[in-house]
Amino acid sequence: MPIKSDQIKAFVEEELEIFGGPLYMPEAQNKETVETTTVSADIHDLNEFNEAIMHCQKCALGATRTNFVFGIGNPDADLMFVGEAPGEKEDLEGVPFVGRAGKLLDDILKAIELKREDVYIANVLKCRPPNNRDPNKEEIELCEPYLLKQIELIKPKLLVALGRISATTLLRTKDSLTAMRGKVFDYHGTDMVVTYHPAALLRNPNWKRPAWEDFKTIRDMYHEKRGASQ
Repeated sequence: MPIKSDQIKAFVEEELEIFGGPLYMPEAQNKETVETTTVSADIHDLNEFNEAIMHCQKCALGATRTNFVFGIGNPDADLMFVGEAPGEKEDLEGVPFVGRAGKLLDDILKAIELKREDVYIANVLKCRPPNNRDPNKEEIELCEPYLLKQIELIKPKLLVALGRISATTLLRTKDSLTAMRGKVFDYHGTDMVVTYHPAALLRNPNWKRPAWEDFKTIRDMYHEKRGASQ
């Protein structure tokens, strides 16, 4: 059916009212961004996946990062830790959880008879937000599929969200860390628990005792899940 002139006029007037200028035309860059949001199902290896996404420019963080922080650890880990985003040192080195917070996490793992090489460590975002600000909605929506693909490839039996921001981001909740601790959540089919971020423990040593209780529970769940699958 032919479009009438009054319909065209109404459309133009609506566009001008909404956008306040020339007709809105999506740029090719925006189309490309939408297309690259999905992750290829043909990738079956973490190294291959890292190579495929390490030059990502889907959001503005791609232009401000020093290094893309993919993740580190055992590609077949049964236990996977997830933080919110790289900090300054992680951005400089390209490795998650380095510096004082990383050293504390290593010490905690040692206390439950594990080491970094036994687990896998990643973040929700792969690039550092400026000034270590919290991740925004767009960054999460564009980057979380990368985390989901990592989980699909690693197949951990247990996820641990480190810190309130990581937990509330993954669970889409506004609950406090206190309210989330001690519970088991389902994150896309994988059990997940929540505990303090190591950096928070450095800022407030009073949280180390409840964090230790969390990690003893994590240790027990880890061994239980490994035993059940053997």
